[in-house]
Amino acid sequence: MDNQDVSPEQPGANEPQPAEQPTAVPTSAVPQQPAEAQPEASHTATETIPAPMEAYHSPEPEEEEYVEPVSAHAPFDILDDEIPSFGALLAARPSVFENPKTFDNFNRKVDGLDSTGETGRRRGLGLWMLGRYDEAAEALAAFGDDDVACYTRGRALVSAGRSAEAVAIFQTLSSKYPEESRPLGDMLDAQLDANLAGGDVESAIAATEQAVSDQSEAFRSSAEGLHLLGRLAELSGDYAQAIEHFVASRGADPTHRRNLFRLAYLSERVGQEQLALDAYETLATMLPVDRAVMVNLGVLYEDLGQDQDAAACYDTIVRTDRTDRFARLYLKDAKAGMSMFYDEDLEKKEDRLNQILRIPITDFELSVRARNCLNKMDIMTLGDLVKKTESELLSYKNFGETSLTEIKEILASKGLRLGMAREEAVASIAKARTAQEGRDLDPNDPRNKPISELKLSIRARRTVENIGCLTLGDVTAHSEEELLGMPNFGVTSLLELRNRLAEYGLSLKGDD
Repeated sequence: MDNQDVSPEQPGANEPQPAEQPTAVPTSAVPQQPAEAQPEASHTATETIPAPMEAYHSPEPEEEEYVEPVSAHAPFDILDDEIPSFGALLAARPSVFENPKTFDNFNRKVDGLDSTGETGRRRGLGLWMLGRYDEAAEALAAFGDDDVACYTRGRALVSAGRSAEAVAIFQTLSSKYPEESRPLGDMLDAQLDANLAGGDVESAIAATEQAVSDQSEAFRSSAEGLHLLGRLAELSGDYAQAIEHFVASRGADPTHRRNLFRLAYLSERVGQEQLALDAYETLATMLPVDRAVMVNLGVLYEDLGQDQDAAACYDTIVRTDRTDRFARLYLKDAKAGMSMFYDEDLEKKEDRLNQILRIPITDFELSVRARNCLNKMDIMTLGDLVKKTESELLSYKNFGETSLTEIKEILASKGLRLGMAREEAVASIAKARTAQEGRDLDPNDPRNKPISELKLSIRARRTVENIGCLTLGDVTAHSEEELLGMPNFGVTSLLELRNRLAEYGLSLKGDD
């Protein structure tokens, strides 16, 4: 994931792509199951559909159970094992992520392969298995006459967020195998993502609706067709119809990852938590597990009071990437929830102004160059940024005076500057806040009470903190639309927040 958002902020947003390095889940955290069954392409083009193309169809449950023990005891050999189809590649992928040792060994072996000939093709396939999608797309570009390589490259491009480049690949394969629904579905799905990236949601919806209606009834009732209908309904705001389509698609293919994610995410947003939980838990059994799945599942567990399960999700991410600061913060919160001796009074005494320093950099409007530089410097929050000096920022490649000016303006808007110690930054925020209000805070005014007084669930509390709210008055300055546009904040959280505010005679902006 490129930033902290692990779910689309709006119905019209592109769905998140898998992380560059898929999460290798420890056995103790999540049971290991095969990854989703995806479409495959055969090596040769014939007048009839060759046998390997059968893996475009969802495997029967007994086939799923048959693959896992083989991969568990016989690690996949990228150099010598037969790869007749994408389905075979997909079935072998979980064995790469069984434990850190198998992952590291496989990674080293792939890196040691030549980039030409059959070995080069296998290297590209191995890069896809490792989740190194941009590298896989580049490595497989030279093998356009091989259907397995072509399809894998298309999937790599989609996972890397380059859907527009994948459209032509899937279109070629769907023409070669017209009876198969998966390559056609992938093409339409990729085209929809590419059109959405252009910013015109209505045109993207209209084009996809027409494309789907032009297909056969067999396609529209397939897992791929139903998934597309679900996406269209979601983009149009008909969430009940969208969930109905996603559920039907799941029935046609229980291993369709993108469909499961949309089902889980949307169900959670509309308050159907058990349906969301079931879908997320299913995704968590598919190796490699995406970071977004583990974060969203952890947050959902916390909402349901299952703090130990939530901690296991966050711990899985931290074990895979110890530099993931947000996962570490989530893990800390979950562990606190597990304690029977949590000191609520101590929590109230903590300086609420520290919350400003936890605001993600991604919440601010920055140029692409400035955002990329900060990300590479591991600067994720305002607190990280204020600790840096001008000379430190300017010493970084591609970070110039224009980017520096952007940063200084953002910090100035919060009463901050570069090179501040954390304590000085907190004091500066407090001073700026008091000066802006121009009055002493009345402790009897409910608007001046800290947000901890609302006793919100972790999900709702994180949302109001992330938008910079310190008091109840800050919360009332935001509208329903603003809050629902935040990641992981749905109807259930909105109702909770409204009810808690009502206890103090307050309401959200626009509710009066």
